[in-house]
Amino acid sequence: MGMRPFRGLTLAVSTGTTLAVLLVAGCAGAIAPAQSALIATETAKTAQAAQAAPVRTVKITSLRTTDYTKGTLTVSGTLTPAPAAGSRVALQRWDATKGWQEIGHGTPSGTAVTISSNQPGSVRTYRLAIGPQAPYAAAASAPAGYSHYVWRGIFKKPLLASGGTGHPAFTVVPPAESPRRAEAELLADKGGVVWGDVNSAGCSWVKNWLGNLTDGTVRTSLLNGATVLGSVDQPQESETWLNRQIPGVNRLRVQVADLRSGYGPQVALDAMLLCTN
Repeated sequence: MGMRPFRGLTLAVSTGTTLAVLLVAGCAGAIAPAQSALIATETAKTAQAAQAAPVRTVKITSLRTTDYTKGTLTVSGTLTPAPAAGSRVALQRWDATKGWQEIGHGTPSGTAVTISSNQPGSVRTYRLAIGPQAPYAAAASAPAGYSHYVWRGIFKKPLLASGGTGHPAFTVVPPAESPRRAEAELLADKGGVVWGDVNSAGCSWVKNWLGNLTDGTVRTSLLNGATVLGSVDQPQESETWLNRQIPGVNRLRVQVADLRSGYGPQVALDAMLLCTN
């Protein structure tokens, strides 16, 4: 038997038998071409599966105030594909401290859902959301901002100031007697004037019911600084309304002046503001 080297291989030869042993330095641990191809194929399959995972889309289609007295906020939207029958869809509002908070919920009809919730006036951000439902993950709509206007008593916020001439008295009825915070009585001496300034920032309308309790004619006015927004003259023992749009008016003055009476103006006021606060 003889041995001879051949390009890094050792070849052993015996009678009738040839035995070859490969001694290749540094080949241990290397990935064979077939194994590399298998890894690439599995990675591609995983990526394709992730792309093919079912996705549910949620959209807000309408956001509106449907009852300005109760403060009813109504939100409509779509969920595609349609959720299972009886699914719970949440109406959520963003809170800077607590994050998304549920303020109402509803059950969709097919792909459509409508949810109503009574809320005070506000300028907030809302979304619709649904929890996970195999094979779909949880989903939510894009956030939508909205200014929600609601009627509230004009004295929900305290008077900023009051005054006039002839012993003026602008008396707001206390909460125990007027929970709506909407009522007051305005008095002054004969020939006098009484006024009160209210905080009307964030408000767009004011409506005033006026009852003239005196024995003569009075003039009730709404002012923004020196600008008269509207006024009405009332004969004795009469009722009327004085309503106006007031966008951008932050300090609204309600004023009663005696035009002709025996003992001075006396007016009962029931007033509401349409506000986001």
